[in-house]
Amino acid sequence: MDERRESEATPTKNHTTVERKSELELVVTRTVNGPARLVFEAWTKAELFRRWWVPKSYGLTLLSCEMDVRAGGQYRLVFRHEDSTMEFFGTYLEVTPHSRLVWTNEEGDNGKTITTVTFEGNAGKTLLVVHDLYPSKEALDSGSTGALPETLDQLDELLVSLGSSTETK
Repeated sequence: MDERRESEATPTKNHTTVERKSELELVVTRTVNGPARLVFEAWTKAELFRRWWVPKSYGLTLLSCEMDVRAGGQYRLVFRHEDSTMEFFGTYLEVTPHSRLVWTNEEGDNGKTITTVTFEGNAGKTLLVVHDLYPSKEALDSGSTGALPETLDQLDELLVSLGSSTETK
């Protein structure tokens, strides 16, 4: 099974590829305009993560963002949408600075989804590969990965606003 969707690329915007690799796997690929070290920080520092992760078009407000980014550490995101709240939470399984993150998504009724993100730097840009492994076809069909092209656009905007001066030492 190989369903592929691509967002449109414009001269100022990178395109995102979303591929369904099997009934359980979805892979999102995108190059973003920033070094791997800075992109990794945007995924692992709550003060940066909360600035780009929530897709603006969804009408969500991120109420809290707790991230203990280490193997065995937990994360918890709480959102408000209209009059209700929802939580996303899980456990970091692997944290390899600037190159790889693996975590679980445990909030669904259909079992744990495992997300793996790799960061491959090249000439000031980073190739991101987001691989979601769902516990069932139904879980994949109801997953929220459809928002990733928009959130990755927002990540690119954040990276531009940060410039290279925010890079870690």
